[in-house]
Amino acid sequence: MNKLFQMGGMYKRLKAHLLMTLAQIGYTLLYFITEASFNRGMNPHVYITYRHVVGGFVMLPFAYFLERRMRPKLTWALFWEIFVLSLLGVSLTLNMYFASLKYTSPAFVSSMVNTIASLTFVIAVLLRLEKLDFKSPRGIAKIVGTLVSLAGVTIMTLYKGPAVKNLWEALIHIQGSVVHESWVKGSILTVVSCITWSIWYIMQAVTLKRYPAQLSLTTWMNFVGGAQSAVFTVCVAHKPADWALRLDINLWSILYGGVVCSGLIIFIQLWCTKEKGPVFVTMFNPVATILVAVLAYVIFGEKLYTGSITGGVIVIIGLYLVLWGKEKDLEPDGNSQKPAPLANDEQKEASNDSTIYIGGKV
Repeated sequence: MNKLFQMGGMYKRLKAHLLMTLAQIGYTLLYFITEASFNRGMNPHVYITYRHVVGGFVMLPFAYFLERRMRPKLTWALFWEIFVLSLLGVSLTLNMYFASLKYTSPAFVSSMVNTIASLTFVIAVLLRLEKLDFKSPRGIAKIVGTLVSLAGVTIMTLYKGPAVKNLWEALIHIQGSVVHESWVKGSILTVVSCITWSIWYIMQAVTLKRYPAQLSLTTWMNFVGGAQSAVFTVCVAHKPADWALRLDINLWSILYGGVVCSGLIIFIQLWCTKEKGPVFVTMFNPVATILVAVLAYVIFGEKLYTGSITGGVIVIIGLYLVLWGKEKDLEPDGNSQKPAPLANDEQKEASNDSTIYIGGKV
């Protein structure tokens, strides 16, 4: 019986870690599926629009029924906050992100995404959303871990080194592989998307305090972000053929991205952000980078360079340092980062604002 209690306590303590690891596995598969889809002619902007419409419809019934009684009323002020959140996390960021994937490569993009953790940490500290004690060992571990991770990312990005010899032929060949053009353009898009993504993670933590219904917030971001992306896509994709779907890799990439990434994974990230904070969530991005490199080498036969291996090891060391430093944040009362429920006065004040009613309570 004691062992069961110990296992239950360990699972509760490591639940967020396990969920974020699963999320990074989901993102790893997304890199290869979308690259194959884009190489087959899928328009990245059309993909973003379809993907989030699918994600919104998938999450809608869960949000409506499971959070019907605990979902706060949606005021106009909160709606505009979600509008900006969707712009930063869905339409603006992902359109730049997947456009950069078309111009560069999955290995490069997944490596650059690791800078989000460092950017988020700096912004969170400046906004006092992240605890940082310069005198404590754990506070020093956060700083050193962030710098070490950034150094590892820099090595992976700027230093290739000798290539590791492939021991066997590729098990899977991605149809339509092409030589990527406009590498500089793709690099700029990647950097800008990382900056807006960092702001998005910080804003999630703020919005969740006012709107703690993660399923509903996921649904709203999918629909609002999908609508924003649709407006942009209509302006840049003038060919009706770009919107046509067939039973091929393009359709499967949309369904996978919508159900798994825009639905399940965003919900996981929101839950982990609420429980552990935005820096914790972003510190798991290097896991996807390493998995992408390994799968690209083992399964798809792409070259693996010693610079990527060295940088990956350094990034993981930095990740563990930061995670060790953050473990202490939740130990005193176990609820230090959970948003406090609205007081009666705050609820009355919120009810006086103009409110949008769609369906049940929202």
